[in-house]
Amino acid sequence: MRKSSATRLGVALPSIVGVMICLLAGGAVSLAHASGAPSPASLGRSIFHDASLSASGQMSCASCHVPARAHAQGNTSAVQAGGENLDVAGFRAVPSLRYLNFDLPFFFQKDGTPTGGFNRDGRADDLVEQARRPFLAAHEMGNVDAASVADKLSRAEYADAFRHVFGANVFADVDMAFLAALFSIASFESSARELHPFTSKFDLFLRGRLVLSTQELRGFALFNRPDKGNCAGCHPSTRQPDGSPPVFTDYTYDALGVPRNPEIAANADPAYFDLGLCGPDRTDLAERRDLCGQFKVPTLRNVATRQVWFHNGYFHSLKDALHFYVERDTHPERWYPVDAAGAPDKFDDLPAPLRRNVNTQEPPYDRRPGQAPRLDDAEIDDVIAFLGTLTDGYDDATGTADPARDVALP
Repeated sequence: MRKSSATRLGVALPSIVGVMICLLAGGAVSLAHASGAPSPASLGRSIFHDASLSASGQMSCASCHVPARAHAQGNTSAVQAGGENLDVAGFRAVPSLRYLNFDLPFFFQKDGTPTGGFNRDGRADDLVEQARRPFLAAHEMGNVDAASVADKLSRAEYADAFRHVFGANVFADVDMAFLAALFSIASFESSARELHPFTSKFDLFLRGRLVLSTQELRGFALFNRPDKGNCAGCHPSTRQPDGSPPVFTDYTYDALGVPRNPEIAANADPAYFDLGLCGPDRTDLAERRDLCGQFKVPTLRNVATRQVWFHNGYFHSLKDALHFYVERDTHPERWYPVDAAGAPDKFDDLPAPLRRNVNTQEPPYDRRPGQAPRLDDAEIDDVIAFLGTLTDGYDDATGTADPARDVALP
């Protein structure tokens, strides 16, 4: 259970910088940024959109992280399918890649709060490592190994540009070629403005260029009030210490007890559980049973554009997700299976001994059956109105927001 917020430590790219230094030490890398000259970032953009790098030849990074959808999924499936025939089901919902460059490596705060890391379980420490798994995971791009990826890269239409940047013999060492590709993707994700545009209505509000509507301001207040939504407890809404706009995550983890999702094929096995920080994907914290069920707090930027919500994609509307937040404990029968006597099987996506890990102390989770939820229906509508101001690509002339407006920003 999280009790404190992470201190903003700046963009987390220490390992990426280390990779750059190692490559430069070999005299192989050109970081040219002259007009038209290839660079790691420009290569990263090409790699990000290249479906030929997958076993199926039909899946790229952009297939699941659709730029026009704020680099999140473009369909309503709880999880995506990949592999050689695009028929291997995934295990978790696709997160947005926007603002990921502000993340920081995984660590435990002084009070023991797990913080930072990439992926929903924080197992990757930087953008380079985060980019590795999709290429090799059987349910994603499905490549057998680094050599398979390097071979595809050597035949890509930008192979000559790749050699220009990383050296004429880069493909002679398959591991180095694969690492160079990962570094390129990380360079693209950390530098491309479309991945961190700060172009929402809320950003214009912070700059004093417009005023939020009465309903949006009510929602903003409810979002921040500790006795109401208490959303800012995990999703800070104030500027970061360096003055940059808020990213709406404190990079910590929480166990929310989201209902088990029957849309996920793996859940057909009653013995299977996705326990977040303590496995099964992450293995180094497997013995920390107190962390089981905790998943990373995501940014809320562009949350209103999502197709599914939470790590398992259980909810298909933002309104339902917010009702779950405030009614999980007051009306559990609305969200969980009930037995013959009408008793809800609360927190059913965790083994019974681990359900004690679910956050039941902080508002709005501190309610009991029979008590009123922290937010009523009208207040939920107000919070939704505020969350809509976090959508990128806001156009003041039309009063509309569309993340697609930010794609390929200079």
